[in-house]
Amino acid sequence: MALPPNKPKKTIETPRNYFIWGPTMNGKSYLASEYPNPVIFNTDGNAAQIETPSVDLKNERDPKTGEIKVSVVEQMLGLIKDLEKGGHGFETVVIDVVDDLITLIEQAICEENGVDYVGDVPYGKGWGLRKTFITSIVVRLKALPMNVIYISRYATKLEGTIEKPIPSLGDKDLNVVNGNCDLNIMCQKIGKKYLRRVVDRRKNYQRDWIEDERILKILDSVIGAFDKGSAAVPQTESKVEELAEPVEEKKTLTEIAEEVSVELEDGSIATVVTEKDKDVVSSEENESNSVDPNIEEYVKDNPPPANEPNTTVKAPRTAKPGAPRAPRAPRTK
Repeated sequence: MALPPNKPKKTIETPRNYFIWGPTMNGKSYLASEYPNPVIFNTDGNAAQIETPSVDLKNERDPKTGEIKVSVVEQMLGLIKDLEKGGHGFETVVIDVVDDLITLIEQAICEENGVDYVGDVPYGKGWGLRKTFITSIVVRLKALPMNVIYISRYATKLEGTIEKPIPSLGDKDLNVVNGNCDLNIMCQKIGKKYLRRVVDRRKNYQRDWIEDERILKILDSVIGAFDKGSAAVPQTESKVEELAEPVEEKKTLTEIAEEVSVELEDGSIATVVTEKDKDVVSSEENESNSVDPNIEEYVKDNPPPANEPNTTVKAPRTAKPGAPRAPRAPRTK
């Protein structure tokens, strides 16, 4: 198998794998039968009583000995193989119910190894076979170009004083099955109304993403299948725009205001601003804007560098060594 081209590809934005659960006779099978061209793999033994094309899943036994002649594992793998060949006209496969399918798998493992419990098979082989069969069936079903629906029953879990509804499928099996699904839907009957509500979903689906109008019609009847508000079309190709860095205009020396702070010996602050070759000296303590001649002469002899504005330059010491300094005035910004 060759590697794919190194470029983004178009994604499939229509959910194809579903986990539907809820109490008995609350509309689970009815919802599954609404999907286009379904075939039902049924564990209830009532395939002859429903109009939808269906197959009874079971461990087929020898009528004389009562031993399993064809296990449900062999039956499921054979049915999946027929679906993989194509040309059958089915677009949806329904496992009704997945809890019973797993029970039948455990039954086949126990009888083949002559034990009553999967854990009694030596060296953990029973649990290993169980996990292998379940994972293999789920993965091969997901690879089919069809809609795949798993139906499970209803249970409750006590959290404090509140009963929380959960699927009856065990946690480990739920992790395998639901982990390969796009939507987790709970069906519930309240009074005369049948409610369908999304409990979990793989992504935030939008109505505009669904290309199959038949699937869109079904999902419109499920609460929480789509985000509220306007739907956005998914991006099929990622485009990276190179943003040009802004170029700063270079200022001339005459446009740059050069500010020099000079600390006087008495603690006051003098500020010299050079603008268009003119120096203006301001002092906080001298309201008349007069400047010490020594400072003015020093600043003229030592102009600030043109490329380093706001450079602080200290004036030469004019007071005698050891003379007390006046209190420092607060520096202004």
